[in-house]
Amino acid sequence: MADERPIRVLIAKPGLDGHDRGAKVVARALRDAGMEVIYTGIRQTPQMIAEAALQEDAQVVGLSILSGAHLELFPRVVEELKTRGVDDVLLFAGGIIPKADIPAIEAMGFKGVFGPGTDTNAIIAFVRDNAPQRV
Repeated sequence: MADERPIRVLIAKPGLDGHDRGAKVVARALRDAGMEVIYTGIRQTPQMIAEAALQEDAQVVGLSILSGAHLELFPRVVEELKTRGVDDVLLFAGGIIPKADIPAIEAMGFKGVFGPGTDTNAIIAFVRDNAPQRV
């Protein structure tokens, strides 16, 4: 029986948003659930996030944003991922995102959007259920 590789998750904070408590809580919860988690830190450009996802062979990319710039930054991250050929990742987002913006974010390719107070077990289950498999 082959050993199953842990899911590799990149958690990033795009833009100038410096509030990262939620991102760190999610990163730690995913790590404690047995996933390999790379946290890029705050103030990441879309290019930096996409390059990290490529270099780290991430299966999942989670973006955390509180600044309100999600409709500006998320499409740029998606475009940078595509430019690098990283089109086989699960995308999810969290933070302060108005419900009215969720359909636009889903149309960009994000499969999950989590707001403040989301139980980390729900995020863990979402990632486990949706992460693309790697051999």
